[in-house]
Amino acid sequence: MNILSPLDRQRYLDNFKKELGTKKFRKTEIVLCPPFIHLEGFKKFIGKKIKTGAQNMFWKKEGAFTGEISSVMIKNLGCDYVLVGHSERRKYFCETGEEMNLKIAEALKIGVKPVICIGESRTEKDLNETMEIITRQMNEALAGVSRTKAENIIIVYEPIWAVGSDQTPTSHEIMEAKLLIRKILVGMFDKKYAEKVKILYGGSVDAKTAKEVCIEPGMDGVLVGRESLVPYEFIKICEIING
Repeated sequence: MNILSPLDRQRYLDNFKKELGTKKFRKTEIVLCPPFIHLEGFKKFIGKKIKTGAQNMFWKKEGAFTGEISSVMIKNLGCDYVLVGHSERRKYFCETGEEMNLKIAEALKIGVKPVICIGESRTEKDLNETMEIITRQMNEALAGVSRTKAENIIIVYEPIWAVGSDQTPTSHEIMEAKLLIRKILVGMFDKKYAEKVKILYGGSVDAKTAKEVCIEPGMDGVLVGRESLVPYEFIKICEIING
């Protein structure tokens, strides 16, 4: 279901609460990132058990930026996380590495954890440029970020070509991307700090692929898109990841 109205929101939350029931996810943190207009409603309904995140934010606390949602706004709504550089933001809104960097710096400054999405397009993959793209995007996004902030950063390997396509990289390809990301982080922050950064996979994740895209390549979790709109499927994925 698409959450377009307050009624849609309540139906989703009722179904989510029903599917969650008394299940315990001691090894897994669940974060919901609804559209801005539903953030307050989600936060009030789910309480402290489930975290919330924003799908995007502007990099200024305040100012004349009509239509933008500021960092302070999402902080005041109780957001613990914010997505930065989601593949759809980069694909449809031409979000650049520089803009991502500004958002990451601001999020860390106000105490919101940035969930940073990186990944290659289909053309770049076909040209065997995946590793080059990951390296460039990582360097652009994290330029100037202090290693003392490393534990508050989450990196998502999210190949653009996999999003909404029902196609996913192999577990070996995901592991290769993870190893490169970790290597880049070590070069930036040193091993001690780099190991505190969680690395997730995102892109057409469902209950059938969760094991292959997360558990087998040793990822720290997943970023779920379409399936998160179906509480039954989403909780099923959470159960698989939780083990």
